[in-house]
Amino acid sequence: MKIDNSYKPASPLPSSRQQTAPPAANAAQDAVSLSSLAGSLQSNDQPPVNSAKIQEIKQAIAEGRFKINPEAIADGLIESARELIGRRQA
Repeated sequence: MKIDNSYKPASPLPSSRQQTAPPAANAAQDAVSLSSLAGSLQSNDQPPVNSAKIQEIKQAIAEGRFKINPEAIADGLIESARELIGRRQA
């Protein structure tokens, strides 16, 4: 089989920016609003995570003591899927 340099690429495709760019007039009309729940969550003084627990897990990983429980992970994933399905049906 002979390989040569006769390949010529097709004309370049238009960039995705040209195809999907919205008109400038629409940009001024867009608006975002947050619900009262989002505002209350944002103003909450408590951190959304347990920093002490995170440090404990980091230390256990660093020391090789952290054990992964695949059954608990699977149960959590299944429960999350059930919740998502329940929300869609409601």
